Amino acid sequence: MHTKTVRDYIRTIPDFPHEGILFRDVTTLFADARGMRLCVDQLLAPFAGTRIDAIAGLEARGFILGGAMAHQLGTGFVPVRKAGKLPGETFAQDYALEYGTATLEVHRDALPAGAKVLLVDDLLATGGTAKAGIALLERLGAEVVGCAFVIDLPDLGGRAALDAMGMPVHALCAFEGA
Repeated sequence: MHTKTVRDYIRTIPDFPHEGILFRDVTTLFADARGMRLCVDQLLAPFAGTRIDAIAGLEARGFILGGAMAHQLGTGFVPVRKAGKLPGETFAQDYALEYGTATLEVHRDALPAGAKVLLVDDLLATGGTAKAGIALLERLGAEVVGCAFVIDLPDLGGRAALDAMGMPVHALCAFEGA
């Protein structure tokens, strides 16, 4: 009998959002109670015994994962949002997209200096979003103890970019290609 892995809960949708793309859809993972619990448990497992004061989630699916992870740890949750979505004073960080740039923001008072934070998102592709999130958290004076992702697309170089920063990276599964 095959024991289901997180990867088994992820559906692949061909030609979305563009022809030739294989979209890795985690909504099927989130919709399944066992899959979601397995995912949260496995995202946290390598950080057992590590002091984590807060989970920081990257918009938008990182919010879903991060909220569940923070609940399980009994810690706070910090949203790292797209520009213009947070009501208080923020720090902003630009990052590169395939065509152009985008900006992430975090509230200036989201964390106390010295807080130990785990950054989470559903997908690691080029690493641009994660690197921007790390930069924002570090501007707050926090220490990012690691990054956790459901999916790694290693061909796009994100893991290598985070490894080059000395950042511990944990991904539950990898898919070849873009």
